[in-house]
Amino acid sequence: MDNKLEKIEDVRTQFIEKITDNMSAFGAPTSVGRVLGIIYMNREPMTLDDLSAETGMSKTRMSQVVREMIDMNIAERVFKKGVRKDLYTVEEDYYQTFISLFTSTWQKAINRSRHFEQRLNNKLDELQQQPDLTKDDEQAINELLAELHEWTEYYDWIRRVTDFFESGEIFKHVPKKRTGGDINE
Repeated sequence: MDNKLEKIEDVRTQFIEKITDNMSAFGAPTSVGRVLGIIYMNREPMTLDDLSAETGMSKTRMSQVVREMIDMNIAERVFKKGVRKDLYTVEEDYYQTFISLFTSTWQKAINRSRHFEQRLNNKLDELQQQPDLTKDDEQAINELLAELHEWTEYYDWIRRVTDFFESGEIFKHVPKKRTGGDINE
């Protein structure tokens, strides 16, 4: 291979590794970050076979990783006329990838929290219905209800932050920088 081509490939690999590191720092598994970087740097949708060959992972494992990426809203299956195999692509906008990664994680936490809140609310309601409650019992239950209320408000705030990011409103307050140093989008 030509020396220049080797150097170009080396820089491409460094980008993939940096994307992998960044995704890992944001809480995504290394395999997800690597596949995201590979598809991103490929600049074209890729099949599971392509990804397996590029990463050395089995096609089954690759399918799991891509499914995880789709769940995180950082990859999607695309159609290309004349291609029989599924093709996968990733968002090319770093900012949108960041938003998708975080908001999908936050959304999962919000959903888990709703189930937690409902369970605790039901338990506390059931306890309040007990006929032989002492004043100490009532006080303890009321303290737990107050704590649950704070918990619920906190997760409502996370939901609103998620909406703030997903709507793009964040960029009005923290603008993207354009190439050449211009601010805003």
